[in-house]
Amino acid sequence: MATTLDLTLLYLFAAVIGVVLCRLMKLPPMLGYLAVGVVIGPNALALAKDSAGVQYLAEFGVVFLMFVIGLEFNLPKLQSMRAMVFGLGLLQVLVTIVGTMLGNLMLAEAFAFFGLRWELGWQGALVLGAAMAMSSTAIVVKLMAERLELESEHGRRVVGVLLFQDLAVVPLLVLIPALDGSGSEMAQSLAWAGLKAVLLLTLLLLGGQQIMRRWLTLVARRKSQELFMLNLLLVTLGLAWLTEHAGLSLALGAFIAGMLIAETEYKHQVETDIRPFHDVLLGLFFITIGMRLDWHTLVSQWPLVIILTLAPTAAKFVLVAGLAKLFRAPTGTALRTGLYLAQAGEFGFVLLTLGAQHQLIAPQWVSPVLAAMVLSMLLTPMIMEHSNRIVMKLSASDWLLQSVQLTSIAKRSITTQAHVIICGY
Repeated sequence: MATTLDLTLLYLFAAVIGVVLCRLMKLPPMLGYLAVGVVIGPNALALAKDSAGVQYLAEFGVVFLMFVIGLEFNLPKLQSMRAMVFGLGLLQVLVTIVGTMLGNLMLAEAFAFFGLRWELGWQGALVLGAAMAMSSTAIVVKLMAERLELESEHGRRVVGVLLFQDLAVVPLLVLIPALDGSGSEMAQSLAWAGLKAVLLLTLLLLGGQQIMRRWLTLVARRKSQELFMLNLLLVTLGLAWLTEHAGLSLALGAFIAGMLIAETEYKHQVETDIRPFHDVLLGLFFITIGMRLDWHTLVSQWPLVIILTLAPTAAKFVLVAGLAKLFRAPTGTALRTGLYLAQAGEFGFVLLTLGAQHQLIAPQWVSPVLAAMVLSMLLTPMIMEHSNRIVMKLSASDWLLQSVQLTSIAKRSITTQAHVIICGY
């Protein structure tokens, strides 16, 4: 029987092979991680089992990803993005869930008209809608960072929506187990989870900034790189552990840790130190996502899997692009926002699995839906790679807007005075 060390070494070896092949073919490394996950997973060569130990290790990749995002979005910046996070993000999640439930009701009525029975109830439709509402923070943010798009107009909107999705996971994780209970039990569970979230977040955000600055200053005065790194890991994983045990998510605690450190003068040093952990563990996470793809389902139910991949992806693209346009985004920006958020997300797997555990979704639906979610994530790097071509075809005036933006950047650069240029750092 393989040990956790054996599996970890296998994952690392597969990751190296996948990244090398993708670099040779000039493809995004993320495709390599996902592809080798499919190959070595339990549904293909079965070289690796989806063990809980390695799965939990891979979750640290998402933790460090959210930490890095938190470093980029301090409190003032988050307040300036509130319309994107709590406006566009909230509407995207709510409309996706409500739209899925209405679509399920229409299918049930159509089946009843022909004397047939539709087996998915409103609870199952809510779970599917919640899973569909999630997009992949890990994939999208990493690709946008590689493409230097985090600070672009569409990048800010994408990150705003992703942040709200991560926040929305918390009440959804409480709501789904309560769906098979009474209405009073559901309301009580949600109220208790909301109270804990508000108290903990208020405590961390109000008092945490000063404590974090003083603590890091105290550590930095010891002039030990090892001690500083150990404290970074302790703070990140400690706050992730705290929020998880408070009924929230690991990712939310890591995001708060990043926001608190972003308010200090050690932000850039922290970004440099944490990057190796972030990249390696995130690669392991993508491998575990690829391992979820069952090729038997693809072969036996391929028409259903293709429909479940393309229909939700297209519908989500139209929905997000329309909502972004509603929030006064230019057409090209709205289209890019929709393209970047059209795929399924890692938290969608968690919500779907939780719904299946509570018998809210019939077992025959789980495997094809999971396969479709993984395929949509596999398509994301290619969609983002060709996003400019897609947008140019859908919006002929987008090239003019980009030219204006580049001209304004050039003007600001030319008129800048008394600035410093650092070369060779």
